Amino acid sequence: MDLIKTGIGITQTIKNASRFREILTVLSRNGFAELIVKSGLDKVIPGFVLPGRVSILKREDLTSEEWWGIFGKQLRLSFEELGPSFIKLGQLMATREDILDPAMIRELKQLQNKVRGIPFDTARKVIEDNLEKALPEVFVNFDEEPIGTASIGVVYKAELLSGQKVVVKVRRPGIAKTINTDFQILQFIVQNIEKVSSEIRFMGMSRMISDFFKSTQSELNFKIEAQNCERLKKNLEVIDKDGFLVVPKVFREISTEEVLILEYLEGRPFNEFHSLEELGPDVVQKLERSIELFTHTLLADGFFHADLHGGNFFVLKDRRIGIIDFGLMGTLSKRNRTNLVAILYAVITYNFDNLVYEFLDVAEYDSIPDHEELIRDIKDAISPFIGLSVKETNMSELVRGLITTLSKHELYLPREWFIIFRALMTLDGVGKSVGLDVNIFKVLDKDLQHLVGELLSKKNAQEELMWVGKDVISSLRIIPKHLKWFLKESSRNGYSVEIRVKGLEKFSNRLNRSFYSLGMSLLASIFILSGALFVKDAYISSLTQIPLLSWIFWGIAAYFLVRITMMRKF
Repeated sequence: MDLIKTGIGITQTIKNASRFREILTVLSRNGFAELIVKSGLDKVIPGFVLPGRVSILKREDLTSEEWWGIFGKQLRLSFEELGPSFIKLGQLMATREDILDPAMIRELKQLQNKVRGIPFDTARKVIEDNLEKALPEVFVNFDEEPIGTASIGVVYKAELLSGQKVVVKVRRPGIAKTINTDFQILQFIVQNIEKVSSEIRFMGMSRMISDFFKSTQSELNFKIEAQNCERLKKNLEVIDKDGFLVVPKVFREISTEEVLILEYLEGRPFNEFHSLEELGPDVVQKLERSIELFTHTLLADGFFHADLHGGNFFVLKDRRIGIIDFGLMGTLSKRNRTNLVAILYAVITYNFDNLVYEFLDVAEYDSIPDHEELIRDIKDAISPFIGLSVKETNMSELVRGLITTLSKHELYLPREWFIIFRALMTLDGVGKSVGLDVNIFKVLDKDLQHLVGELLSKKNAQEELMWVGKDVISSLRIIPKHLKWFLKESSRNGYSVEIRVKGLEKFSNRLNRSFYSLGMSLLASIFILSGALFVKDAYISSLTQIPLLSWIFWGIAAYFLVRITMMRKF
């Protein structure tokens, strides 16, 4: 029998059931046996027996920091033993300073460099299968020892036949299937444990696991990473007039979903520097400018590098700054960028009332909180950090205080906002690692003044008016139809008291015409206002000086007014 049904509620292969048994065994051996027994997970697979010797996590006589530290250590040991997909999950959890205890974060951060490589013969087979060529047909040199290992890929240094030095990123064989399998099993385990453990439930592990699965899906496809690299390179070329930021070239013609080939950037990562003196004044100036440019990509472009830690920043031989690793990128819609600009502008200008209203616009909540109390709490959480420099500000504490305050009022931010906070925290960390003292709020203020001006520009105002008009007209067209459908459906079901209104159809038609006329009037007003915006600040001495666009907009408005007049005749 190839398939067996387990308590997971889905049909799993015998191999997956074996993996489920392995995961439970490792978690039990590292201190989670009590939770497994309480949740009934040990009964899911018939014949499963917990390990004979297990350490039980006890909270008695421990401080909160000690308990979370032990909890984090036991998770770390479990993840290291369970392999790449669990290590990747642990690395993601280590970035959630906003909700996880600092003692637990410290333990999980040790997972960063705990991933083993793969045999070179295995990597060679993946490369040759994907390129459909033998290695010597593509590369003149290929180093068998990897220069980097990660949960999803292993990176090698090589040289193309053209003499171009490159890095070759190879996806671990079977990692996609492993992650999918582990995700299903882990999701089921956590959902059951959350029912019996308030601590696990408070951590929001189910949501974190879902976020982990979503984020790794794009990282598994190296074509997406190649696209991210090229898009960021193009965006930076527009604003980096001096060209001191270097994004590697992608060799698209020899890259696939499982093999990514990029230009090799020779340099020294920032996490190997310990002071500004080591960097030199020219690089320090470029680093300061880099922080400004990456802040711009976040606020203006809505597409940004979400994992800019010291290992992904390089000081190159020519003293320029190189950037690598484009698997984890952040994207923001125009609406979310507008909200983010408004939130940051409210922080810069100490306008806590507007700050709270903006959070209410983007957050998820069941009931509207007491906004006066929320304003006071947000002010208490943020105001101590305003105006401080990078050295003086702990960005993790600021974000954690903010999220804790919102959670207290049962407000929860969507996933993409945590990516924004992570990006700001990692940028903050790069500066701190070398002792760079930059006022992050002044950096934000510099861009915000320009971006707020753009948001209030004529072009944006006209665009917003057009969309508002479209939505209003659509709504006005739908309301009479839905009213008719409602009346028809209600008449089929009958009434306890039947009321017949003579001329109801005539009244309905009049109501329909009234809504239509109202919509046309609103559209005409929008186009009149749009046309007026083009002549607002100009001195007009004759009709010929009025811009053509104004006449076009007014002509469209006249058309709608004529339609209203014709409608009234019938």
